[in-house]
Amino acid sequence: MSACLIAFGFLPASSQPAGSHYLAFVGTYTGKTGSKGIYAFDFDSGTGKLSAQGLAAETTSPSWVAIHPNGKFAYAANENGQESWVTSFAIDAKSAKLTQLNQLSALGADPCYLSFDKTGKYLFVANYSSGNVVVFPILADGKLGEHTANVKNAGTLGPNKERQEGPHAHWIQASPDNRFVFVADLGLDAVLSYRFDGAKGTLTPNNPAMAKLAAGAGPRHVTFSPDGKFVYVVSELNNTVTAFSYNADKGTLHELQILSTLPPTFVGRNDDAEITVDRNDKWLFASNRGHDTIAVFGINSDGTLRQAGEYPTGGKEPRHFTIDPTGQFLLAENQNSNSIAVFRIDAATGALKQVSLASDIPSPVCLAFLTH
Repeated sequence: MSACLIAFGFLPASSQPAGSHYLAFVGTYTGKTGSKGIYAFDFDSGTGKLSAQGLAAETTSPSWVAIHPNGKFAYAANENGQESWVTSFAIDAKSAKLTQLNQLSALGADPCYLSFDKTGKYLFVANYSSGNVVVFPILADGKLGEHTANVKNAGTLGPNKERQEGPHAHWIQASPDNRFVFVADLGLDAVLSYRFDGAKGTLTPNNPAMAKLAAGAGPRHVTFSPDGKFVYVVSELNNTVTAFSYNADKGTLHELQILSTLPPTFVGRNDDAEITVDRNDKWLFASNRGHDTIAVFGINSDGTLRQAGEYPTGGKEPRHFTIDPTGQFLLAENQNSNSIAVFRIDAATGALKQVSLASDIPSPVCLAFLTH
């Protein structure tokens, strides 16, 4: 299942004042971890330091937190087996607190990813264990309305009997033009393509309905290149990144290349987790859990990748990471080390250098920046 770190509405790095401060909300797994829910942090983009601001909201296992583009509302996927839900919050930036607005059933088991359509009118939910995706309208007051779509993913299952016994939706996001919605399904070894009706909030299978990956790949998360011409998929089970070209007119993907996220000498258990591209479209990053590194790839002009190194995250199980709003830093959440490591990105080489470490954060698995 999944975790997050998201930033909305950032400005080009050149227009950010030196040492700007950003509020960040960290989602965690609760229960035996000792965590109570979502925690707030101040991020100093001058030093790369995170400073704790306390508990923002008490809520069950918020494994994914998404900040609405208007900066007024936050949404959490409460991952709780068959009785999971999605919660909306109002954001008070001054107090670094979240106030619950409403809470609805996720209409599936173990929601692990949330995102918005490009208008901010709808929230997309990927339910991992039940393999379905749901669309909720976002009301004017930030509350979630009655769902407008609930679709069970369908297709041929992958060969891994333990992990691919059924469909497992792991990521969902709209295309740059909002005409299509894509879903990474770990169980089906596929990225599914749905046509999205922005007026009704409905999903209809595209033709073709999916792009298949290698058998047993287990696609987990996906990222678009900033120019929207290419798509990159990180696969949890075979530890690879697959590059695709993207046909925006048809909403289809064409495979270009597959590369491992691990060095050839590595032996042992590893599960890939997160993937993102820097805003300048020069570097792609993917996280390894087990090897506990961030793999870095250079991006060529034709969308293909070249390997550029692996960098330890300073902890165990980097379930998720993101790039800060200024584009200077990469923040990696080490779930099993209860820490978040901050790295400065070398713009010329893609290399990562650790500059700070926030500790004593129980089971951090998601971080979302407020940039308004």
